[in-house]
Amino acid sequence: MKRTIAALTTRGRSFAAAGVTAILCAFVLGERDLLRAGLLVLALPLLSAITVSRTRYRLACARRLEPSRLPVGHEARVDLRLENVSRLPTGLLLVEDRVPYALGAQARFVLDRIEPHGARELSYRVRSDVRGRYRVGPLSVRLADPFGLVELDRSFSLSDTLTVTPALVPLPRGRVSGAWTGSGESRARTMSSTGDDDIAPREYRQGDDLRRVHWRSTARYGELMVRREEQHWQSSGSVFLDTRRRVHRGEGPASSFEQAVSVTASIGIWLSQEGLGLRLVTDTGETLSPSSVFDSALLDVLATVRTSDARSLTAGLTALRAASGSGREGDGLVVGVFAALDAAEARSVAMVRRGNSTCVAVLVDVTAQQGAPPDPSTRTAADILRAAGWRVVIIPSAGALASVWATADQAAENAGLNAVRHRVTGRGRHGREDGATRNGSRARHHTRHHPGDEA
Repeated sequence: MKRTIAALTTRGRSFAAAGVTAILCAFVLGERDLLRAGLLVLALPLLSAITVSRTRYRLACARRLEPSRLPVGHEARVDLRLENVSRLPTGLLLVEDRVPYALGAQARFVLDRIEPHGARELSYRVRSDVRGRYRVGPLSVRLADPFGLVELDRSFSLSDTLTVTPALVPLPRGRVSGAWTGSGESRARTMSSTGDDDIAPREYRQGDDLRRVHWRSTARYGELMVRREEQHWQSSGSVFLDTRRRVHRGEGPASSFEQAVSVTASIGIWLSQEGLGLRLVTDTGETLSPSSVFDSALLDVLATVRTSDARSLTAGLTALRAASGSGREGDGLVVGVFAALDAAEARSVAMVRRGNSTCVAVLVDVTAQQGAPPDPSTRTAADILRAAGWRVVIIPSAGALASVWATADQAAENAGLNAVRHRVTGRGRHGREDGATRNGSRARHHTRHHPGDEA
């Protein structure tokens, strides 16, 4: 009885209250016609509730998200299939798929009737401007009578997860100069085998193909040698993201933290597609290790990353040094994404660079979005990092990364070429001076041995 009353809608409760009132008034006034009307009005919602509650519909639901992972600001399509697997036709169905507020309005549909073993296809779209992982579903079905007096809720347990990743900025094709060093496995370089000078033989190992035996080297060294046709280059890198809450500015999608997350995702995906074995490090330590599914894992991590309460970069820089120092000195690419750094923090970051390794710092300064000059502390940090050999780019938002990224790499290459030209020019000048000196010495030496010519 309680379940029946709970299934009544506002209209059904109003009918029931009107029927009870009419019955009481009929007893007080002695009106039989009013009593009949009151019984009819009271019986209608009760009979509807009993009829709906005793329905034995068997429904099946399936849901598909396309795509299940998408960047912020893009739309995903949700397809629903509701099937009546019973032998009875359904009545009026009110279908609602639960959707988080960040993805848009609730998805509601009205179905008049589903025949036995019939199905209905439903679809709607969701969109989010906030990254994260959202649960879509479960689907709930309300069984209603034709008069709208009773609604009985039935819910499915099936739900799906939609991952909204940071916005990705397409970067120009190519690679950062000096990136192809490190200790992680990467691409394979095919060596030329057009002549004997191009062949790099090595000792025969168990399992080597005998067709690769190089007989000339075998005869020369006195042991079986094979052609080494491939040489695997070891390439690795680390992407560092500063998530400290105290250094980031702004709120919402335009905040420095959201822009920094977008920059990290763009650079990480780009470098991974170029073949580097990457790891993700934050100020709290290493977050993601190299793997064959680094792209999707990186997007999943950055979809849910939040600001941290850390006050310093000590833990993150320690993990970064351990990662970048795993190979030979000077190996590895390091890309750091920061918001604000004071002078002391910039000096600590600068010490991460070892030898001739390539280190790039991206400073996100949202104060420059309105065309204002960069913050003085940002310029100071950039000068400190540049003095330590870092390549530094300052951007107001993630959208400016593409043009600045290509410009910074070209500037670094030009600087290296100019340094080489300077050294070559210096050697040439000294060579001319030495040659003149040697010529003078030979002239004097010739004079001393031919005194008659001087007369």
